[in-house]
Amino acid sequence: MKLTEVQPTAEKPAVILVRPQLAENVGTTTRAMLNCGLTELRLVAPRENWLDERAIAASSGADALLRAARRFDTTAEAIADLHRVYATTGRNRFMVKPVVTPRQAAQELRGHIAEGLRCGVLFGPERTGLENDDVALADTVITVPLNPDYCSLNLAQSVLVIAYEWFQAGSPAEPKGMTKGATPVALKEDLVGVFEHLERELDDCGFFRVAEKRPVMVRNIRNMLGRADLTQQEVRTLHGIIHELVTWRGKKGEEQSS
Repeated sequence: MKLTEVQPTAEKPAVILVRPQLAENVGTTTRAMLNCGLTELRLVAPRENWLDERAIAASSGADALLRAARRFDTTAEAIADLHRVYATTGRNRFMVKPVVTPRQAAQELRGHIAEGLRCGVLFGPERTGLENDDVALADTVITVPLNPDYCSLNLAQSVLVIAYEWFQAGSPAEPKGMTKGATPVALKEDLVGVFEHLERELDDCGFFRVAEKRPVMVRNIRNMLGRADLTQQEVRTLHGIIHELVTWRGKKGEEQSS
């Protein structure tokens, strides 16, 4: 690959760094990416300037990826145009989600992309990793099987492990999974929209009675609906169901007060 050929493409997963702390770690990440042919870097609220001279030096010639990187304020915004999202983590998040190795993830990603789906992989901050709210937005969790007595990868190493398995997986896998018919799989933007619609109405009806429990309950609801693998039509249907229930509740309230 020529260093000028680094435009993002839907035929490869996007690497999404969530709240990266050090500019040089973003630079070494691009070096890992380009070694394995990945060209799309997305940054969520980076602490430092990713075009800093430290980042450019650390990229070791892969600075074209730094210049092409896109910045987002939130994880939800960074994944809005994607259909499938994987989250990397080294610890149990106690969420009901598929957990795969990097090798398994690479095969799945190849299959999704062969189906025409856009994909991305989330990587967390150097010190703390992804927050639970970030992981809740993902479809699948990637965990790297390492020495249980010492399991510590830096950011670029984590990216390299995933990128290497992607590269080694070779040509795209055969599409597999459920037939979706003529309706496309919902984008993450669509899913977040219906999540927020439902959460607003649940707030209004007093479902979240204990404020301290609301964040966990919201994550559980999002995980539950996320596993349904909704199509765009199913998302529209769910919006309609919520709307009709709210309308019916309003009419019942008017009847009781009259």
